Amino acid sequence: MIPKVRRAKTRRMITLEVLANTAPSPAFRTVTLGGPQLAEFEPVGDDQAVRLFFPRAGQDRLRMPTLDNEGWMAEVLMMPKSRRPWVRNYTIRRARPGEIDIEFALHDGDAPAADWARSARPGDPAGVFDLGVSYLPPSEVAWQLLAGDESALPAVLAILENAPADLRAEVFLEVPSRSDVRAVQAPVGVRVHWLPRLRPGRPGALALAAVREADLPAGRAYAWVAGEAALATGVRRHLVRDRGWPKPDIAFLGYWRHGRSSPG
Repeated sequence: MIPKVRRAKTRRMITLEVLANTAPSPAFRTVTLGGPQLAEFEPVGDDQAVRLFFPRAGQDRLRMPTLDNEGWMAEVLMMPKSRRPWVRNYTIRRARPGEIDIEFALHDGDAPAADWARSARPGDPAGVFDLGVSYLPPSEVAWQLLAGDESALPAVLAILENAPADLRAEVFLEVPSRSDVRAVQAPVGVRVHWLPRLRPGRPGALALAAVREADLPAGRAYAWVAGEAALATGVRRHLVRDRGWPKPDIAFLGYWRHGRSSPG
């Protein structure tokens, strides 16, 4: 699942610190990061993702890689685990002068990022490296389909908050509970379908079923779907096989796999 991506012209390893930690709803935490080096970060779009670096439990400080290119990964893997940071991919929820917000879905189980998000306090170190944006709708489409589970919620909300006033879209958002449903700032032509899980189940299954059963508008459209891998591939397969959508009009991103932890 390698989507088209637009990145900033210049990317830097940026070391920041936690400024605040808040809970927008029960299953999420928003960690605000800032620092002088953020002046070197270039916002380039609505679903802008970053590599987020944060210390492992017991480490006395954050050790960031020094390479400002893809060679950073080898540099990190060569570090002993006693010094190696955790690295995960996250979307910037909001960017303001001197600050960025990163929102975490608090998955159960052994999840280093969720554990860090729960415990992060002002002054704690973190770092980011820009990954660019994958939400790149063609100008000639009539409407858009956005779908995701809780891991894609920050990206979808950022897209909607920055959308043009004439956007027409059908949006399917699956969240862990009714308490995680929020007010959405979006153009009048956007319909948001909230899908809280009312019983235990595989994340993404509700959103996939809802898209399959939806009475979608006519006309050429663009789809951006992200979240658990089965959701992303399932929606793409449905749109191509069952609805005849051209593959280039679908951006799909498997952010994570149910039952499998990220390497690191």
